[in-house]
Amino acid sequence: MHGSRPLVEVVRLGRVSYQEALRLQQVYVNRHRSGPAHALLLCEHLPVYTTGIRHKPYPAALLERLRLLGAHVHRTNRGGLITFHGPGQLVCYPVLNLSSFKKSVRWYVCELERTIISACGRFGIEASTSPHTGVWVRDNKICAIGIHCSRYVTSHGLALNCNTELSWFSHIVPCGIEGKGVTSLSAELQRDSCCALPVTSKEFSSDYRHQTLS
Repeated sequence: MHGSRPLVEVVRLGRVSYQEALRLQQVYVNRHRSGPAHALLLCEHLPVYTTGIRHKPYPAALLERLRLLGAHVHRTNRGGLITFHGPGQLVCYPVLNLSSFKKSVRWYVCELERTIISACGRFGIEASTSPHTGVWVRDNKICAIGIHCSRYVTSHGLALNCNTELSWFSHIVPCGIEGKGVTSLSAELQRDSCCALPVTSKEFSSDYRHQTLS
């Protein structure tokens, strides 16, 4: 990001329901009506499958089968197809006005990917982009990205698999991409890894001045 670094409020929400995270994102989106009020919401979710806007509604029978696994199901206004969020996953919701950075959604998505690639590198994991959105380790996605942007104000964001139980993904075709897998920091490091939050926060903060609220 360029120019003088904007001030971004980093809010650590802890473990919250997906519905509550949606509500809080809207609160922070609304704050931008009176001027830039950048925020980065960091959280972890209870098990939930979410679908994006790039697909007709999923069959009711499929969604019910997912609910029977013990997960909630939500249709959202983000980009992308179906994915999973749950314990052991770091979810980041940047609520930014891109007017303070660069008015380009593609640039913004690339910045999110770059941030996660750098964070993975700090763990010694070689991650990269691909023709598909997100961050990958070989043919396995380690971080899903799906955003919404209205009048250059962003919501939704990314989900980095730390020590996520990956079997949740076996019930869907993650992000609608056939023939690809998923992975996590723990799977790549072959040890439990739940400490991505400070590393990822540091990578984000290279682009802005920040203050943290717990």
